[in-house]
Amino acid sequence: MDADEILASADFKRCADFHGHVCPGLAIGYRAARAGMERLSEHRAVDEELVAIVENNACGVDAVQVLTGCTFGKGNFIFKDHGKQVFTFLGRKSGKGVRVARKPDDAEPDETHRELMRKIREETATEAERKMFRELHHERCRAILAKPTDELFSIRFVDVKPPPKAVIEPSVLCEKCGEPAMASRLGEEKGLKICRDCLKE
Repeated sequence: MDADEILASADFKRCADFHGHVCPGLAIGYRAARAGMERLSEHRAVDEELVAIVENNACGVDAVQVLTGCTFGKGNFIFKDHGKQVFTFLGRKSGKGVRVARKPDDAEPDETHRELMRKIREETATEAERKMFRELHHERCRAILAKPTDELFSIRFVDVKPPPKAVIEPSVLCEKCGEPAMASRLGEEKGLKICRDCLKE
């Protein structure tokens, strides 16, 4: 598919609906998830068949959640705060893992684009500047969607142990605040089982 076909596809629209808008970051996550799943010959996870490990909390991770079916709630979506556009996908049945890392390129926003981003963020942009920003954003998004996968990412198979499957634990009342918390998340202070919020105090 070319960039316009991807933008018009049901999958990309689902990503945009979940994220709230179309942007270059969403396009990166879309391409990364597609590349990883294709290399592993995996489909969207219904339960925990697939695991995604993301090394950033930027726009693209929303596309990863939508396309892979990996979510925080299912315990198969893991966030590592490394600030890198790196995505690792693991198939539980196959035992295979693939690491998809964005390559450095010349598609970073130029000074004009950065200045418009600043104005949008600070809510000082004029309507004309907002229009220009949307156009530049759309151009960058199309460029990312059109770029060959091997130019956009460095992809290699990796041997990574998947996390244990999610466990449903009984809640235990914190002996300080009285709120229920997972038993495995309680700490101990002066002989009392207390939650992490109370431990911080």
